[in-house]
Amino acid sequence: MKNAILASALLLVGCGAGPDPADAFMTRLSEHCGKAYEGTVVSTDEADADFASEQLVMHVRECSDEVIRVPFHVGDNRSRTWVITRTESGLRLKHDHRHEDGAEDAVTQYGGDSGRVMATRVEFPVDQFSIDLFKREGLDQSVTNVWAIELTDEMFAYELSRENRFFRAEFDLTEPVAPPPAPWGFE
Repeated sequence: MKNAILASALLLVGCGAGPDPADAFMTRLSEHCGKAYEGTVVSTDEADADFASEQLVMHVRECSDEVIRVPFHVGDNRSRTWVITRTESGLRLKHDHRHEDGAEDAVTQYGGDSGRVMATRVEFPVDQFSIDLFKREGLDQSVTNVWAIELTDEMFAYELSRENRFFRAEFDLTEPVAPPPAPWGFE
């Protein structure tokens, strides 16, 4: 019995806790740095019809250990960039929205911090800054937003959910496409 306990303890020490899931997620995403991928809207909400009819391209454009910037192009609209930042306790997702002249939109830099980071999925409940911004801009329906990013070997997904609303776009990571032009404000 004593040998079995010792062997179990050695096995646990040898295994360690493994890499931090947030670090592992950032590393996996940064492996796609410089690459772009086409996607499709897979949710069925009528509010997504305009997005669904356009070409969707995500471009893992800028990568560091702390920040990854992923412009999200909807047709010719280059106003959106997802900004994923490593924090002390996990990950942060912010939405950088710009006008064609590069100026920030009135509704920008919203998002949230992750709770638990899983191997293939991270959820980002709306943060207080975003709640205040949404209320100030009359977007009360957005104060319960939860965004999610999924990342597997074959697919990247971006998701938004709240009461009476679900949006999901999936991007095929097995078929890179030509990188699009820079997002507005980052030429």
